[in-house]
Amino acid sequence: MARDSLWVAALALLTGVGGWSLVSAQNVSAQAVLGTEPVALPSFADLLAGPRSPTEGESCCSDADRTVYERARTDARFELLKLTYRSEDLPVVAFVYRAKATGDKRPVVVYNRGSYVRQNAARELLVPFHRLADAGFVVVAPMYRGSEGAPGRDELGGADLADLMNIRAVIASLPYADAANVFLYGESRGGMMVLQALRDGFEVRAAATVGAFTDLDAYLKEDPQAAAMSSKILPGFEANRDAHVERRSAIRWADRISAPLLIMHGGSDTSVSPSHALQLGTALRRTGKPYELVIVAGARHVMDPFAAERDERAIRWFRRHLPARAQ
Repeated sequence: MARDSLWVAALALLTGVGGWSLVSAQNVSAQAVLGTEPVALPSFADLLAGPRSPTEGESCCSDADRTVYERARTDARFELLKLTYRSEDLPVVAFVYRAKATGDKRPVVVYNRGSYVRQNAARELLVPFHRLADAGFVVVAPMYRGSEGAPGRDELGGADLADLMNIRAVIASLPYADAANVFLYGESRGGMMVLQALRDGFEVRAAATVGAFTDLDAYLKEDPQAAAMSSKILPGFEANRDAHVERRSAIRWADRISAPLLIMHGGSDTSVSPSHALQLGTALRRTGKPYELVIVAGARHVMDPFAAERDERAIRWFRRHLPARAQ
């Protein structure tokens, strides 16, 4: 279980949700899904023998990592699926992690991964997927255009935001997913995607972010490498810098965030300063939006090495915002 002593500097919690309400799920055809196939995951030993991803945490690959990975990989109650769906005119990929047993529809966590273009990301995401599914959720994780073999260009929160917005149609088509009880969860870049989706009216009960930047202008000043890459990733960046910054900076439109939000950040995060979380919390407090802000002492980017406590706190937040009949 997560220990509250690990979680410090909880800035504020507004428990009232005022006039906020969930819009009913859209009635969307199953034609949104173009194909589904099972995913076979390598053993932990084979995983270590292959190339390492630059996004793997600093504490990766200990005996504890081996134990939790193999527990998830060999848990026969669940299955991992690779799903191709239509987003605008592109076939893009999402992973679905779900219980094999048939029964009532389960609430959904839309998990938004970090980083830029990715291949074979499911093996790194398996453990948090397993935690969420073991807690009673279906996990749906859009990978965005340009990743996992899909065509298109990842614009780091530009046109690729459509791949997140269009996952709603996928959820509506899944017979085991409760489309009336959906949550957003995002780490790092994925947290920025979650915030944009909330701004644009993505229908959820609540959301959670971890290690997200909330002010692109400040982030580019803090990270020279990110600043150098911005002109390569963001189309027409130099000519349209103000528009790119505005689109990806939640502190500028916090009043448009449409659901209760849990903001988590590592106190020792050197990739994205904790000030991004603090500033978003301040902006939400000023607008009267429901939120909780937690900074974790000693935690690095996306809460490494406190990933289990991070996911447990997110699960409690999601359960808090489920209607009683769905719990």
